[in-house]
Amino acid sequence: MYLPETVKVNNQNHLTMAGVDLVQLARTYGTPLYVYDEDLIRHNCRSYRDLLAKSYPDSRIAYAGKAFLTMAMCRLLQQEGLSLDVVSGGELYLAYKAGFPMEKIYFHGNNKSASELKMALELGVGRIVVDNRAELAQLAREAEKQGRSAAILLRVRPGVSAQTHHYIQTGQEDSKFGLGLSDGQLMAAVKEALKSPRITLCGLHCHIGSQILEARPFFLAAQVMVAALQEIHNKTGVALPELNLGGGLGIRYTREDRPYSRSDFLQMLARAVREKAEELNYPLPQLTLEPGRSIVGEAGLTLYTVGHVKELPGLRTYVPVDGGMTDNLRTALYEARYEAALANRVVGEPLQKVTIAGKACESSDIMIRDIELPAPQSGDILAVFSTGAYHHSMFSHYNRHLRPAVVFLSRGQAALVAERETYEELARLERIPAHLQLEQDAREEASGQ
Repeated sequence: MYLPETVKVNNQNHLTMAGVDLVQLARTYGTPLYVYDEDLIRHNCRSYRDLLAKSYPDSRIAYAGKAFLTMAMCRLLQQEGLSLDVVSGGELYLAYKAGFPMEKIYFHGNNKSASELKMALELGVGRIVVDNRAELAQLAREAEKQGRSAAILLRVRPGVSAQTHHYIQTGQEDSKFGLGLSDGQLMAAVKEALKSPRITLCGLHCHIGSQILEARPFFLAAQVMVAALQEIHNKTGVALPELNLGGGLGIRYTREDRPYSRSDFLQMLARAVREKAEELNYPLPQLTLEPGRSIVGEAGLTLYTVGHVKELPGLRTYVPVDGGMTDNLRTALYEARYEAALANRVVGEPLQKVTIAGKACESSDIMIRDIELPAPQSGDILAVFSTGAYHHSMFSHYNRHLRPAVVFLSRGQAALVAERETYEELARLERIPAHLQLEQDAREEASGQ
């Protein structure tokens, strides 16, 4: 049986996290339930911040909000001194409502709308990461209209492919993200930005992908990006002072995964930047990294209640739970693999090989295939591990399922940070247009109702 370091087993044979009994937690808040170890998130934030500063003093850590973002998470990041990477008007607005410092925000996105750019300028976002030349021109027009200046980074496709699922590779030449190096798009955007009176070009940004478990692609991307800074200096005379290398460090989802050491990773990146800068005689830029999954992924788990177990003799035993691809889209999208345990009876006999199935009306809604558990029964509480990243944030209302609640745990205490959605809230924005209502009234009148 595999258990991550975030959970323990108490004398009742129940799973615990941060000193809280997860079975009692499920009874209190219901299931499905997203659960986070707040103390581990804080530890990860400090570890990233302090380890990078030790290897590269002029540095920043900007948490990638797309992994998981709530107002409580924004407040935690603010307390830990991190910056924040957002990718939409919604994430930006959530950070604003939480009181997060706007000057510490990096605003990403490959297709920012006019209203999003307007909002970013009005709120005083610290850095807008411009994806393409059309966006650059649109931003310059909006800045002129508002009489403001926009501090930007230009997103680059470094031409580095990482070994991960092809859906989450983003640094290769054929990508919807960023400006190319070899096709001249980056240099053209640099010259346009430098000429614009309302644009302050601060540096470059890249991101090569997500859930990457090897070091070499990061090392190559860092060296390519420093070389790009030097080429800009050679051709324009401007030494851009900032370099943002994105995120992407992988985590452990299953016992077979071997994540790269965080300390080794940060030392390697710092060395790559320093060595290339020294080789090219380029002034060391401020270095920013944007970890997301590796801060919250293993700090989270999801609790489910087992429904009616279905045995197909000679084929398979399906164990359905009260969630699925609506609260964990990664299984259907990436064929992601997970480990799990019964929270209410962690150790038990006999063990049974089963398949954990979700309740969405899709055959692909399978959470875990062929996992051995103590013969699951209706009413058991299942804990699926390493679900802290890209679960709550990728939730889908497919089949009109309700968004689960989110709970933070710290030192034996639980705090609700996002309430469970209700059916009333699900229908709140729905409208029946007048012509449909009139037709319904006419039918009811004709039938004598």
